Amino acid sequence: MAETRAGFVALIGEPNAGKSTLLNRMVGAKVSIVTHKVQTTRARIRGVAMQGDAQIVFVDTPGLFRPRRRLDRAMVAAAWGGAADADIIILMVEATRGLTDGVEAILQALHERINDGQIVALAINKIDRVKAETLLALSAKLNQAYPFAETFMISAERGHGVDHLRKWLAESLPLGPWLYPEDQIADLPLRMIAAETTREKLTLRLHQELPYEMTVETEKWEDRPDGSTRIDQLIYVMRDGHKGIVLGHKGETIKAISQAARAEISEFLGRPVHLFLQVKVRPDWQEEAERYSEIGLDFKDGNS
Repeated sequence: MAETRAGFVALIGEPNAGKSTLLNRMVGAKVSIVTHKVQTTRARIRGVAMQGDAQIVFVDTPGLFRPRRRLDRAMVAAAWGGAADADIIILMVEATRGLTDGVEAILQALHERINDGQIVALAINKIDRVKAETLLALSAKLNQAYPFAETFMISAERGHGVDHLRKWLAESLPLGPWLYPEDQIADLPLRMIAAETTREKLTLRLHQELPYEMTVETEKWEDRPDGSTRIDQLIYVMRDGHKGIVLGHKGETIKAISQAARAEISEFLGRPVHLFLQVKVRPDWQEEAERYSEIGLDFKDGNS
């Protein structure tokens, strides 16, 4: 019988480096929300990919940035926690941005935080957007700053270099039994995946700061005898004015968000979905421990 391999791979990097896009491509399904706005991944999302006899469990961490609020601090703590627990860490750097102050801070933290025996590789993403000379110079600079085990040039969006990265990960993971059933693609509860899907649609539709001052929770979940599922969700916002923005003129915004979320959740579950959204004003939700556990973060990690 063939020897199996399994282990955890943490994707770390600045917000918007393409971690969620890479995770979804590796897994072959959408398990992490992807938007053009930064800091959209809040919890450590695990996606499971199979490669030959290896099971690669990806941890898509929140982007690493300089935290200002309790929620920010909890997200950054979750990101480094995900990295500390992993067998392999992939630092993702966006080719178009290069060696930013944020990347330099992450490299410094890698020197301080990484355990002996942990493999750290570099993935330079969005390579289709810069010239080859720029890429080579960036790669040389980054490898000078940290002794990466391997460097990969990829485009998570287009798939360039992703197969090569996946094969290398499969060969580099420790020998051992698989950690999840072969057909499982994520270990987030369905309730949370549904809430994250709705939050993605809100984030894509709304602008400026509002998406960061809003959270979505799945309040009720009912699998019906006719094969459909009824899902009730609460959208918490921090001000009355925000509620009006989410609802939109004559409820048009919330209706469009609900339709888009329902279609995607239905496709993910493979069954009809009835989705009911309610918007509630909750000024202090970012200071409530219960809200943090609902999105998979530790409230205590938000302490400065």
